[in-house]
Amino acid sequence: MDDYEQNIIDNVRDHGWFCTSVFGSDESDPSFSYSVGFTETLSAPEFIIFGLDTRLMHSMLWEVFRQIRDGKTIGDGERWSNLIEGFDCISRPVHSTNVIREYLNSAIWFWGDPVKKGMILLAYQLFWPGAKDGLYPWEPGSNELVCELQPILYLPNRALN
Repeated sequence: MDDYEQNIIDNVRDHGWFCTSVFGSDESDPSFSYSVGFTETLSAPEFIIFGLDTRLMHSMLWEVFRQIRDGKTIGDGERWSNLIEGFDCISRPVHSTNVIREYLNSAIWFWGDPVKKGMILLAYQLFWPGAKDGLYPWEPGSNELVCELQPILYLPNRALN
C-alpha cells in the first residue's frame, strides 16, 4: 500500500470519508470530485460532482455526507438543498458502465473486487443547474457550458457498448 492509499484509509477511519479531486484542463475535460468511503461509513453509494471549483465540490460532498448521515433519502431525481447557495442539486444514479477507473478510481480501489463483493460499486452523480436559467443539463434550453461541464453518467457508456 502506498502513502496515498493509506491516507484514504486513515481519512475514512477518522472522518467517515475521503474526497478525491481530479483536475481537468477545460470544458471537454472538466474537474471533478468524488467521495470514497460513503459505502463503508454510511452504507450509501459514493457521489461524484463535475465542473465546479474543487473546494466547492469538496464542501458539497461534506454536506451530502452530513445529510445522508442524518437520514436523507438517496434516489434518482432526489433534490439536495444547501449544497450550493440559491439552487438545489439533483442526484442521478451512475450507470454501471460508467463505474470505471476514469471517474471513480480510488473509490473502486477502496470498494474492492466486485466479484468478492457480489456487486459493483454503486454511485450517484450530483447535477447543478445553470445560474442564469436554473436548468439542468438534460433539460431543453440548458446552457451549453452547464452541459459540457457535466457528463451524463446515468446513461450507458457508449464506448463500452
